Amino acid sequence: MKVWAVANQKGGVGKTTTAVNLAGLLAQRGQRVLLLDIDPHGSLTSYFRFNPDELENSIFTLFQNQALNPAGLVRPTRFENLHLLPATMALATLDRQLGAQSGMGLVLSRALKRLEQRYDYALIDCPPMLGVLMVNAMAACDHLLIPVQTEFLALKGLERMLKTLNMITRSRSVRLPYTIVPTMFDRRTRASFDTLRLLRARYRDELWHAVIPVDTRFREASRLGVPLPLLAPQARGVAAYTQLLDTLISHHAGEQQAAVL
Repeated sequence: MKVWAVANQKGGVGKTTTAVNLAGLLAQRGQRVLLLDIDPHGSLTSYFRFNPDELENSIFTLFQNQALNPAGLVRPTRFENLHLLPATMALATLDRQLGAQSGMGLVLSRALKRLEQRYDYALIDCPPMLGVLMVNAMAACDHLLIPVQTEFLALKGLERMLKTLNMITRSRSVRLPYTIVPTMFDRRTRASFDTLRLLRARYRDELWHAVIPVDTRFREASRLGVPLPLLAPQARGVAAYTQLLDTLISHHAGEQQAAVL
């Protein structure tokens, strides 16, 4: 099972949109996909029409009782090959209630080990702040996606995210591969082009070569609770995420080949 985390220490940059649409594309290709919502806001959970305020069991339950079988907490969505480990608002209290307990940084890693025969991919939608949850995501994943809205304020969030990544990489003692994904690119605005130019100048090696465009169909898909690839396969946003997915799969294949050699 391949595990990808989607994170940025700034909200509103397209994290949930990225997780949902990559998952939709993978499911469409017959891959078994598990989505994990570890953001207390529960946007990913709400997307699939589960109410984070009413769920009795969620990913928070796993942190409370690590001996639980995580399979019992997974919810099927109404889409084939697409399952969800949902969030509840209780996640906001995790650092205060349980953060000091031993082994809390590896809860997701252990849970995903127990689920690896059930799924081909796991995608983790992260909260926009550093804490136990983000540490768990980075410890569990083998590739990190950092969506960055193509506007200047989003660059600060990227800088903070990369500092966090460097800190966690030192504790892991193994480099975590990552890809910066420019999102919400609006070719009608100079700000989008200027920001993209800065990203290419500063982060060329880790920056995905293309962009995710502004597409009103994303909003429509969210309103209906359907991944856009399953709602409007010909949408330009779907074409962009398809290109991103193919890049990530190719990147993973290259890493595997290098490991063999």
